[in-house]
Amino acid sequence: MKVINFAESNSILNQFVAELRDVNVQTDRMRFRRNIERIGELMAYEMSKTMDYSVKDVTTPLGTAQASTPDDKLVIATVFRAGLPMHTGFLNVFDKAGNAFVSAYRYYKDEEHHRDLDVRIEYIATPDLADKTVLLVDPMLATGESLELAWKAFITKGIPAKLMIACVIASQNGVERLKKVFPSDDVTLWCGVIDPGIDEKSYIVPGLGDAGDLAFGEKI
Repeated sequence: MKVINFAESNSILNQFVAELRDVNVQTDRMRFRRNIERIGELMAYEMSKTMDYSVKDVTTPLGTAQASTPDDKLVIATVFRAGLPMHTGFLNVFDKAGNAFVSAYRYYKDEEHHRDLDVRIEYIATPDLADKTVLLVDPMLATGESLELAWKAFITKGIPAKLMIACVIASQNGVERLKKVFPSDDVTLWCGVIDPGIDEKSYIVPGLGDAGDLAFGEKI
């Protein structure tokens, strides 16, 4: 698996990530969502450079022009509610893409929610993925378990021709897990930044906290 870490170069994306982390900025829920959306837009633009293109004729009021446009048949796939703003950012750029969703949740076997974390999938809605280019977007790549399970669920609906994974913040643990799940260089992981580890609750450290709660409010 190829890994692209946007934090290794200077761009405005770094500012959006910094604001997502900042406890003072996090109090503005709308800005938190919008920053994830903007990161999705920037990542989508960079990903677009790696796709297959061909020259096509475009009829104008005064004649015919040519444009080199993408040929990939795209599907944007998302896990968890936290992924919705990032999904929107990608869809703002790839407005003709199909859309796929998996409903998954974290399940703790202990009452203190400190250990025995499990991820369960309840629902999947997706077009046929056969021969498509799938953009699997999930803002937080912690252990990598939910993304791996989501991928296994998605491929029951067809085997894509190409897979690109995007996250805002990844842990090194999650990156290493995905390298084992996707050993081929045909898969690319695009990260806003890679953090060193996770805590006992499987949150990324230093991370930013619970992206779903920060974007949409606390859950019970």
